Amino acid sequence: MSAATGQAVGEDGGPVAVDPHLVRQISDNIDTIRHAIEKAAGEAERDPAAVTLIAVGKVQPVERVEAALLAGQRVFGENRVQEAKSKWPDFRSRYEGVELHLIGPLQTNKVKEAVELFDVIQTVDRPKLARELAKEMEKQGRKLACYIQVNTGEEEQKAGVSPAEADAFIAECRDMLGLTVVGLMCIPPVEDNPALHFAMLREVAKRNGLANLSMGMSGDFETAVEMGATHVRVGTAIFGARDYD
Repeated sequence: MSAATGQAVGEDGGPVAVDPHLVRQISDNIDTIRHAIEKAAGEAERDPAAVTLIAVGKVQPVERVEAALLAGQRVFGENRVQEAKSKWPDFRSRYEGVELHLIGPLQTNKVKEAVELFDVIQTVDRPKLARELAKEMEKQGRKLACYIQVNTGEEEQKAGVSPAEADAFIAECRDMLGLTVVGLMCIPPVEDNPALHFAMLREVAKRNGLANLSMGMSGDFETAVEMGATHVRVGTAIFGARDYD
């Protein structure tokens, strides 16, 4: 595969055309975000290498996602199991080193497919789901890294365990169910100062001995990096606006 020619190798060994202008555009966007991460990390006296950029392919055309692959991006996030199932088995067959994160709500009836498809589940948010994940991972012989989603704004319409219940839920997932809990994830309320929520998540992680913080999206990832994010989830700033039609 070649970013210069914008060509990938298909399953039959033949070229799959990807617009080279699109590859350059996506590559430039990724570079811009990485430079912003470096700047924010530097201001916080952090190592920028400690921050992983997750490219969010939610509702994005497959050509844009493949352009990111051709540009060298290898860590991706998807919100829905079915959407991931429609494109990532093919991409994985043609691109090495992909790491796929589930960053959207997970229904228990999709757990089997999620464990098959993903490398990381970032949205463990309730006991029933945690139990189903533990059961399915044991069945498949896979130990996926898990993040506990914390609803830092305690919004009724949003998934996640409440901050007050986070410690007990983390202990249940880790100690009773044997899940590999590596960190926490949050999505702050849009009208709030995200730094307050990032600070809250950081404190919950600190007292539970968790190293990873998935926080920050296209509009606030620099603040998240300054507050200690180890993973930022960026979609539109890489791929452009989503077309939900």
